[in-house]
Amino acid sequence: MSAYHLIVSALKVEKMTNQQKQKQIQVQVELPQNIEPTYANFAIISHTLSEIIMDMAQLLPNNPKAKIHARIVMTPMNAKLLKQALEDNLKKFEKQFGEIKTPESGFGQPQRSMGFNVEK
Repeated sequence: MSAYHLIVSALKVEKMTNQQKQKQIQVQVELPQNIEPTYANFAIISHTLSEIIMDMAQLLPNNPKAKIHARIVMTPMNAKLLKQALEDNLKKFEKQFGEIKTPESGFGQPQRSMGFNVEK
């Protein structure tokens, strides 16, 4: 599922008449089979009056350089819809797997094992 599909599905319009609801269209999103995923653990986010720019990068341990692998440009409205879709998905993730610890909340042991397990 693409970010665009998530944005479209996150769009919630209140006070719609029945006629407006009937005019809604369903967007078909094509995901090419040969698309390469891009991993990012670092983002630089900036904006202009009409755009939000997100540079997605990879930051490796013990290396002070981050290499940007993707630039995403969207309107402020679409960025806000993306934020709503991310919040919704993170709530669902935390409901299933437990709270995601951040530096503000303090890192701790995950409630469920993730990744590789080493037998002792």
